[in-house]
Amino acid sequence: MSLQTPLQSRRVIADRMATVLIYAAFLLALIPLVSVAWTLVSKGLQRLDGTFLFTSMNNIGAFDDRGGAYHAIVGTLQQAGLATLITVPLGVLGAIYIVEYGSGWFAQAIRFFVDVMTGIPSIVAGLFVLAFWVLVVTPVFNDGRPGFSGFAAALALSVLMLPTIVRSTEEMLRLVPAALREGAYALGIPKWLTIVRVVIPTALPGIVTGIMLAVARACGETAPVLLVAGGNPAINFNAFEGNQSSLSLFVFEQAGVASQYAPARAWAAALTLVVLVLALTIAAKLLARRNPLAR
Repeated sequence: MSLQTPLQSRRVIADRMATVLIYAAFLLALIPLVSVAWTLVSKGLQRLDGTFLFTSMNNIGAFDDRGGAYHAIVGTLQQAGLATLITVPLGVLGAIYIVEYGSGWFAQAIRFFVDVMTGIPSIVAGLFVLAFWVLVVTPVFNDGRPGFSGFAAALALSVLMLPTIVRSTEEMLRLVPAALREGAYALGIPKWLTIVRVVIPTALPGIVTGIMLAVARACGETAPVLLVAGGNPAINFNAFEGNQSSLSLFVFEQAGVASQYAPARAWAAALTLVVLVLALTIAAKLLARRNPLAR
């Protein structure tokens, strides 16, 4: 039978107290998360049905209990999809340059501007696209009229997504062990092929996580869409022409309507947005695992 010294007893007590505090802090942090999730699901399911998912708000008055968010779902998917197509190649290639090739002032400048862009408010990104693309570029091809569109919203969302993708990809690439690169170089594999076949597949799960974080932020932004897409109660499948809505903008609009039916539509749209982002994240994770390059 071993007896603990006073020092060992104090350490055991301190360890147990720290464990209790950690679990207590975890439970305390979990309370608001569970509360928000429960509120979202309980209130969102009251209005979430086939009619809500496959009808728009076109010709639906504020005091009409009908109408849905199909037009907003289409807008969110198109805007986030276009923004992802624009941003992912730029962000990943920029991170590869910083980690694998950049060592001078140019790489430092890229890293500095990425850090600055990380703190840009969403409304500033919307104002930038409004001033440059909507009011200057599109009137040249639109008989002098400003061109509000879902593509303009995608450009604004790209400005917000780019720093997140660059920084997350950069950190994931730095976590790849140098021994993997050195082993590939020792076998005579060129650097570009080492990056494609070794570095990126190793860091792919983390890169996908960063991309999905950026997509989630883009799907939840309201100000840029309101400024450059304008919103539209009707369905618009053409993201390059005409006003377009999004789920976040739909929630914002319905939350401000003085109608007994509007809050239910807002909660249902919020739940739809969360489920949509969750489904995209799960799909991206599964595709990353099944990618033959990652094996």
